[in-house]
Amino acid sequence: MLRSDFHFDLPPELIAQDPAPDRDGARLLVVDGRTGTWAHRTIRDLPELVPAGSLCVPNDVRVRHARLFLRRGGGGAGEALLLRSLGDGVFEALVKPGARLKPGASAAVVDPVTGADLARIEVLGTLPEGLRTVRVHADHDLDWDEIDRIGRLPLPPYIEHLAQAEDESRYQTVFAAREGEAVAAPTAGLHFTPELIAALRARGCGWHPVRLHVGLGTFRPMTAERLEDHAMHAERFEIPEATAAVVEPVLRDHARPLLCVGTTSLRTLEGAWDGRSLAREGATRLFITPGYQLRTADHLLTNFHLPESTLFVLVSALLGLDRAQAAYAEAIREQYRFFSYGDAMLILNAR
Repeated sequence: MLRSDFHFDLPPELIAQDPAPDRDGARLLVVDGRTGTWAHRTIRDLPELVPAGSLCVPNDVRVRHARLFLRRGGGGAGEALLLRSLGDGVFEALVKPGARLKPGASAAVVDPVTGADLARIEVLGTLPEGLRTVRVHADHDLDWDEIDRIGRLPLPPYIEHLAQAEDESRYQTVFAAREGEAVAAPTAGLHFTPELIAALRARGCGWHPVRLHVGLGTFRPMTAERLEDHAMHAERFEIPEATAAVVEPVLRDHARPLLCVGTTSLRTLEGAWDGRSLAREGATRLFITPGYQLRTADHLLTNFHLPESTLFVLVSALLGLDRAQAAYAEAIREQYRFFSYGDAMLILNAR
């Protein structure tokens, strides 16, 4: 199949620039994967829509302030997006302009508003896929807590404002663990409140997090025209023992329905499951495309995704391309809000 098969026209005004006033106040398009029928509901309706007794599997990764604003030696601007810590202040990073920030180059890390110097960054080497290894020099021991102090939340490029006070809470799930090094939020999880989770538990639903460190594999655009030519960037995952102890028996006998809260949770389970057990940690390059047979999730909650993106391809794999295009056309007709701060889709009977 071709990347262009997954195109659709999205009016720019439907790209959500800010979150809904209430986390659980977003609209919800409910699509039945067996029949292709849909209904319009809200996130608050989830407890009555998800089968009683389901296992809910969210991604509890924390989004880090991984976006660093730079001032190069000649005064020009730059940026670094820190993807993964390699230890001792060294990180795998995406930098721009890449032509100026080659090995040996250095730049000041600055406050994007005041211009004040916060730290220095040194480019050490090149990696595949246009990445760099960089070292960040600061006054304190360099770990993610220190990066959180000097960096900004890496809001997606289609959100046109710098991260603000509201984003500090709303571009983070209420159940995010302290650990993690994600550079994008697991956006389906942004809709949940403690009250909504409690309502699901009251319906006998379990809540069993996994952790995928969201990186380039999730959000890097496809450039190849043929799907089989697109290479996914590896993303690390961890599955806690407590989650595996509950989920593994369900995956063996399918005695209870399983809802993945977000595509990152789905890719984690699919990548970790070997038919007998879940790997406790590892990395996945899994690209779910039409023809792929799900082995784990029965249902999926997900936001609305970009045209020609790997995530819209994933939705098309679950629903079929024609049904996915029809559902998205319905969402556009009904003025649903798209992308990270937007509304959501619940795909029932996805497997």
